[in-house]
Amino acid sequence: MKRSLTEKNNSKNSIYVLLTDTGTLFTTVIKQFTSAPYNHASLALDAKLNDLFSFGRKNSSNPWTAGFVEEDLYEGTFRHFPDTQCVLLRLEVSQGQRAAVMQFIRNFQNDRDTYRYNLIGLLGVLFNYDFKRKRAYFCSQFVADALRQAGLSLWDRPSSLVTPDDFVRHPAFETVYEGRLYDYPLLDQERLSDMQNLAQSSNQLGGYTA
Repeated sequence: MKRSLTEKNNSKNSIYVLLTDTGTLFTTVIKQFTSAPYNHASLALDAKLNDLFSFGRKNSSNPWTAGFVEEDLYEGTFRHFPDTQCVLLRLEVSQGQRAAVMQFIRNFQNDRDTYRYNLIGLLGVLFNYDFKRKRAYFCSQFVADALRQAGLSLWDRPSSLVTPDDFVRHPAFETVYEGRLYDYPLLDQERLSDMQNLAQSSNQLGGYTA
């Protein structure tokens, strides 16, 4: 479901990058090549992670349908992986840069069905080769390009060669939190409790497979 980007968010001078490791087979395979602790990147517009965007699974139970997604920590894919580890990074920006990032996201919201997951681009990262694919992104490429479109060119290489680990290593980012995702203190505790109760009931009925 599409979420509106409120004017209230425009007054803030920070954006956030959430890096995660769910421990899925896909991320485990990637980790064998990268040796990096986190292999998924999401762009957040608020510290509570209510407005969270990336490229990943469109259907939480199907890893093979992927594209632009508005991630929901309480109802989306993450709820199936309660032991997900993460690091949350903060980047100070101007109001103009923040507005540019928000407009970049709106463009994706308006044309979401025309974007694909750039699986071939991941191979390009491994071989340090820029596979140019129109309207196709993987997660860290999307986040890096959002920043670049706002005038925040943090790396001297194409967005398609930026990895999640590059965000951790860049001095422009401040580490806000690192640890288990669902232990992050600014999450909505009521929604978190409801999610955990639902997961417990689901496990009693047979669990989740992916």
